Amino acid sequence: MTTTTEVLRDAYQRVRDDLPALLSGLDAQTMLWRPDHDANSIGWLAWHLTRVQDDHLAGVGQVEQVWTSQGFADRFALPYAVSSIGYGHTSADVGAFGVSDVELLLRYHEAVHEMTLRVLEAMSESDFERIVDERWTPPVTAAVRLVSVIGDTAAHLGQIGYIKGLAERRNR
Repeated sequence: MTTTTEVLRDAYQRVRDDLPALLSGLDAQTMLWRPDHDANSIGWLAWHLTRVQDDHLAGVGQVEQVWTSQGFADRFALPYAVSSIGYGHTSADVGAFGVSDVELLLRYHEAVHEMTLRVLEAMSESDFERIVDERWTPPVTAAVRLVSVIGDTAAHLGQIGYIKGLAERRNR
């Protein structure tokens, strides 16, 4: 790997490869199980990590989010605002998440991954320095945003793995 784009493509590919393995074989009960009343469920975490990637990469690439452009908001039919990505969700909000369809979650993530690759391929080296969010001090560049999404998704993949392990042990 010799370019920024190649490194980022590899990192996002790892997320794309890991999520299906983590969700494979999980039933509806396990997808929505929460270790305690304030914990996140596997389903919510899979949705959230994908929504963040969708929202943030669409912002970097100045394209429409897959969530709305490909009808996933309608297919998920969640009780949240269409613009919601999970940040700031309360325990009650997480508890209202009722999507346990692994294939739907994976189709959404695959579509977001494809959009991610298109965004990355369209970027020049100078695009990584472009300011994409002025709400922070210092303002967030495209490079910082792209790396922060990888960090966020990696953390949530780890959480999914941990909750999956807890769920499997509770049934022994």
